[in-house]
Amino acid sequence: MPKTASLRPSITRLAEPMESLGGLLRDWLPRQRWFAGKDRPVTELGLLSMTELFPGCLHLLVHAGHAGHTGVPSPGGAPPAGDCYQLLLGVREHPSPRLGRALIGRVQDGPLAGLTVYDALHDPRSAQLLLDRLRHPGTAGPLCFDCDPDQPVPGGLVPRLLDAEQSNSSLVYGDEYILKVFRRIQPGVNPDLEVPGALARHGCHRVPAPVAWFQTKHPFKATLGVLQPYLRDASDGWTLALHALAAGDDFTAQARALGAATAEVHLALASAFPVGGPGENGQTATAMSERLAAAAHCVPALQPYVPGLRTAFAALATCDAGPPAQRIHGDLHLGQVLRAGRDWFVIDFEGEPSRPLSERRSAHSPVRDIAGMLRSFDYAARQRRPWRPEWARRCREAYCAGYAARAGWDPRKKHGLLRAYETDRAVYEVLYEARHRPDWLPVPMAAIERLAVRGD
Repeated sequence: MPKTASLRPSITRLAEPMESLGGLLRDWLPRQRWFAGKDRPVTELGLLSMTELFPGCLHLLVHAGHAGHTGVPSPGGAPPAGDCYQLLLGVREHPSPRLGRALIGRVQDGPLAGLTVYDALHDPRSAQLLLDRLRHPGTAGPLCFDCDPDQPVPGGLVPRLLDAEQSNSSLVYGDEYILKVFRRIQPGVNPDLEVPGALARHGCHRVPAPVAWFQTKHPFKATLGVLQPYLRDASDGWTLALHALAAGDDFTAQARALGAATAEVHLALASAFPVGGPGENGQTATAMSERLAAAAHCVPALQPYVPGLRTAFAALATCDAGPPAQRIHGDLHLGQVLRAGRDWFVIDFEGEPSRPLSERRSAHSPVRDIAGMLRSFDYAARQRRPWRPEWARRCREAYCAGYAARAGWDPRKKHGLLRAYETDRAVYEVLYEARHRPDWLPVPMAAIERLAVRGD
């Protein structure tokens, strides 16, 4: 009998497993692509929830405390925003050698002593059992599994874990469905469950609708994962753009169609989540200035450009309100869109994971999404040398033209709004690249220089 059979009596004593796992997780967590605290030492790990999902697999919600951060739960029992992580840990005496890089380590003491712990999402058996949980609504401790009864999911689908860099983990089942497992957990309904479901009910078919999902009730209510149809023959916009650049091909027709698709999704979002009223440019400009100051403190290379960048935010405070604030995508770029046949689809409505969930679920100007896509064309154009600024310019023009044709207003005629939101996005990119991909930092810094000096 495997040693995992003795786990169930021990998992109710949360402190004991954490004492034995803490050292391993402190070393392993900061190396994960989705861990947000890479620039701050992990000073403490607290176990918020542990559930034996099935024999040999533990589901954990872990709070990571950092230097200068107390980690004291806020009112209502929720941990400080952004510090809670979801882990699915496989526990075996003799794990398969094929798990390789998924291995976390061998536990030396405590209730798990002598067992090897690994990331269970790399284990095909665990991935299949997780899908079975999603196919059959029910509970496991504080975890709740649910599905759309009108869209039954077949069993026996072979899983594979996607290797793409992202802030979550995604499993593809039989090239039919994709399960996004959220890693950084915040209280509340995740937009990646809320928004696609609402858009599907409003007849928008450019967003794959959720077919199953799971959530937790303890220590707070939160979304943990969402299963959606997988567009097997689709290519993401980033890959398509890079292929076009490598071949020397024009991309303006695709960019124009993408602009129209973006406008269509924005119109559907405005219908599904009516909020009404114009955006408040003064408050938005203040928030942008505060983000700039914080980013410049963390990335000294930004500091010489701060005065020029602030002019964009000062202009925003005095320009016309523009289109009404509404629910938006929140992190739109070429990697968040898929092209299947002649159609564009929009995915990943989670928003920027570094921002509070309440902010990601609130209304914003649709210009923010547009600015994100325009920055993405610039990113693509800088992936090959020599840089192709004219390619990026044509794509930006075509995208805005396609958007204007469908939305009824032209982003290019909202220069003050567009410059401010593109500047804010570039500042976010600088901070992100400095923390996660320092080699990419010159890409947003080139935009920073352009936006600060010329205001284009």
